Amino acid sequence: MDLRIFTEPQQGATYDTLLTVAKATEDLGFDAFFRSDHYLKMGSVDGLPGPTDAWITLAGLARETKRIRLGTLMTAGTFRLPGVLAIQVAQVDQMSGGRVELGLGAGWFEEEHKAYGIPFPKEKFGRLEEQLAVVTGLWATEPGKTFDFHGTYYDLTDSPALPKPAQSRIPVLIGGHGATRTPRLAAKYADEFNIPFASIEDTARQFGRVRAAAEEAGRDADELTYSGALVVCVGKDDAEVARRAAVIGREVDELKANGLAGSPAEVVDRIGRFAEVGAERIYLQVLDLHDLDHLELISAQVQSQLS
Repeated sequence: MDLRIFTEPQQGATYDTLLTVAKATEDLGFDAFFRSDHYLKMGSVDGLPGPTDAWITLAGLARETKRIRLGTLMTAGTFRLPGVLAIQVAQVDQMSGGRVELGLGAGWFEEEHKAYGIPFPKEKFGRLEEQLAVVTGLWATEPGKTFDFHGTYYDLTDSPALPKPAQSRIPVLIGGHGATRTPRLAAKYADEFNIPFASIEDTARQFGRVRAAAEEAGRDADELTYSGALVVCVGKDDAEVARRAAVIGREVDELKANGLAGSPAEVVDRIGRFAEVGAERIYLQVLDLHDLDHLELISAQVQSQLS
């Protein structure tokens, strides 16, 4: 079971804070550092000092880390044109020596679009499908050849399809709870399917849909990696769990029901239940980015039991 650290910087984090967490992620043996792609806080937090851009952040981290994978859950398709995104991600992959992964989603948070003057189109899923075709098509085009795409939303003619990423194929993550279109897209384009903040039962059901869609598309369902994302709150005793839950404004019982919370043994057991339904990787949503002792505890007493 791979454990990855997943951050939500729109809730309030500087680049230096993210760098500190990314370095701890690497030093403590976690597999990857991922971040969300949002420009506006959610909930009652102040969000200060303000948003950081996902791919600018990852470009910096690419030069400051050596081992961990770097990526997004999920880059909002509404924020970037697919040709520009392909250039950005390929460049960061080069800067990292081939450690980048692209999670790409349709975009959903309308308020952040209004706040920063970003168009929020009605038909987002069709755009996402074309974006996936464009981004992966540009990367797959052989050097010296050109790429053309003529869709409903995007039109590319005689693109040199440069630059190329360092990896022969940048892993693409697709995720969500949709019952039909999301599994179909994952079967066609994804290297990894991720379901965020879901119960064990819903996770099993969605993994089954993706597997069925892959087989229907003539693809080996085992070619995909299946993962989940869950908020994490671990403590060496009940008091520490309660303290960490209070800091992030959550109740312990709710976190135990909907996330990964409790003692290391409790969390290992719950992760094991997700593994039983097919999860191979878990993204640990860390909401208090200043509590590095939390990461050390997870590394020493949770990750060590799952390696």
